[in-house]
Amino acid sequence: MKRFLPWIIGIVVIIGIYSWVKGINNTAVTLNQNVEQSWGDVQTAYQRRNDLIGNLVNTVKGAADFEKSTLTAVIEARAKATSVTVDPTNITPEQLAEFNKAQSGVSSSLSRLLVSVEQYPTLKANENFLKLQDELASTENQILTARTRFNEAVKPYNSHIKTFPNSLFAGMFGFKEKAYFTAVDGADKPVEVKF
Repeated sequence: MKRFLPWIIGIVVIIGIYSWVKGINNTAVTLNQNVEQSWGDVQTAYQRRNDLIGNLVNTVKGAADFEKSTLTAVIEARAKATSVTVDPTNITPEQLAEFNKAQSGVSSSLSRLLVSVEQYPTLKANENFLKLQDELASTENQILTARTRFNEAVKPYNSHIKTFPNSLFAGMFGFKEKAYFTAVDGADKPVEVKF
């Protein structure tokens, strides 16, 4: 029995190390899947907004002799926002900044559109327009919630792969730090509304 004791201890140690490393990897995989699911929720919320914008633009076009440059700005911002894609498996701060910039353009042009609508009393009374306006407000809240939940999913993932000794193995398994959503440039300044 003494002869096999070193072998038994060696096997137990190897199994223990294997289980420990497997746990690090499997936890990182699970947390990464949570991040990717949260990113999908963010994209779904933005897609809902983009879908509603098309309906809003058509309603505004049909109900008012509207300033074409405002509508064109909304349409172009929407097109640009839908062309920016982010790979959820490798979200970098640069990709997130570009995505934020494109979505900020949509928000800005949409705000100008909604402020300009104030000049058209018949449009403000249009039931379809009012419903779309409410839907957009609701969607903006969904976007905020989805972005917050994304950041909440990124935090445990980043913490898991950056803490020692997990950080030793995370890089070997291909896990990289994910970027957080941050406020867009100029978000700290009050919005100027002109009529």
